[in-house]
Amino acid sequence: MKQALTKKKRIGYAFGIFTESLYYNMFYTYYLTFLNEIVGIKPMFSSIIIFVSIAWDAVTDPVIGNYTDKPLVDKRRVMRVSILPLAIVFIVAWTNIGAGFSTQLARVLFYTLISMGIWCFYTLYSIPYYAIVPELTEDYDERTKIRSLSSLLNAICVGLGNILPALVPTVAILLGKKYEGNAYAVIAAVISVLAIILGFICCKSLDGVYEPRKPKDSETVGKISIKETFAAFGDILRLKPTKWFLLFVFLFLAMSSMIQSNLTYMVIDCIGMKYDTGIVFVILSLVVSMGVTVPIVEKVAEKKDRRYATLLFLSIVFVLEIAIKLIGLDFTVGSFKIMCIVSPAVLGIATGTFWTLFYSMGYDLVELNEFKTGERKESTITSLPQLVQKFGSAFGILLAGQLLSAYGYDSSNDIAGKESLFTKVTDPYIINGMENISTVIPAVILGLSLICLAVYPMTRKCFNALMVQLEKKRRGEEYTTEGFEKLL
Repeated sequence: MKQALTKKKRIGYAFGIFTESLYYNMFYTYYLTFLNEIVGIKPMFSSIIIFVSIAWDAVTDPVIGNYTDKPLVDKRRVMRVSILPLAIVFIVAWTNIGAGFSTQLARVLFYTLISMGIWCFYTLYSIPYYAIVPELTEDYDERTKIRSLSSLLNAICVGLGNILPALVPTVAILLGKKYEGNAYAVIAAVISVLAIILGFICCKSLDGVYEPRKPKDSETVGKISIKETFAAFGDILRLKPTKWFLLFVFLFLAMSSMIQSNLTYMVIDCIGMKYDTGIVFVILSLVVSMGVTVPIVEKVAEKKDRRYATLLFLSIVFVLEIAIKLIGLDFTVGSFKIMCIVSPAVLGIATGTFWTLFYSMGYDLVELNEFKTGERKESTITSLPQLVQKFGSAFGILLAGQLLSAYGYDSSNDIAGKESLFTKVTDPYIINGMENISTVIPAVILGLSLICLAVYPMTRKCFNALMVQLEKKRRGEEYTTEGFEKLL
């Protein structure tokens, strides 16, 4: 018999965000810089490495999602199996082994394959982690509370995933000249230890409150079918709200990952601060902003609904990003470079809002799909936005890398792993381009995402009306579509 979802269990589940988010944030903030500066790959190629490796999830996401939706498949076990391999591959990805390869092609192939490994094991963990929530509760507000707690802890993950890699210069000094190129790998190992411990705590916390779904008469058990996978995806894509939700997700992640992957260049070249000092201010501001935003967003979502709260806070972010461009990232108050606090705080509002509400908004599609097809597809519905999320993030980094090249930045001739990472660019055209990558270009993309969200029809009112009729349908009673026609 399933146990109640106690506060202790919710906290234990929320700890699982560390295993997902620590890797995610270190990768998206620093991997482009790592490949450019430590390995010595040209920006246009390093951004392609990241795009291809994440696009690999176009294959793994639907297959893993469909598999973990199968009856008797234990989502906790899938998560546990992935934790150790993910840690090992992640550490290898941050070593400078490839810097010794004589050609760009060899380096590109090596780091592409390693990065593909990261995202394969990441998907094995993250899809069941997020997909398990709608199996724990069908309550609209409780889902928001579970995700907001996880999102609050995610602010700590963002801090650790960004501040720890900022210690690379110090670690490099401790390692000495012979091994300094592997300073990132040392940080990756520290992050991996934290991810392993907290990932296993999360899995243990789900004992008693989660049970693998039992099969219906006609269902296959634990067998992967590509045809069935695409059929399930087709059912979800035919849901009216899905296309607007997925477009919103893609565009938002493209925006945020573009800014995040450009943080190092923003600090050094646009704001004009020393890396060691500037990155600390940036990350602390980002983390504090997220931590403050999450509970406020949760309250607004509870009072109104998730779509309203998301539109409100992201519209504020849109206006602020335009304002930052007009003012300039090098703006000072006295002698202090104030944008090292303001710019990341704006990003913190955006990410705090998105990660608090994004998955809960996706969960609502589970019941809509059940109403239309009679089947619950928690993992498949989670994997589809995740696939789009990663494509959006990869596209943002790809665009950032291509724009860096277009603006004339090229670090491939620098000495890999040396002081080049912290050398300020002097060309005003390149600096202006880097500023655009952190402000006005992401703002345009965010504006497009807001249009998609405004058209997205799933509101609290529609969801509640849906649940009333779904309960009637489950009991075999007569039902209607009154109150949620917009969803159909």
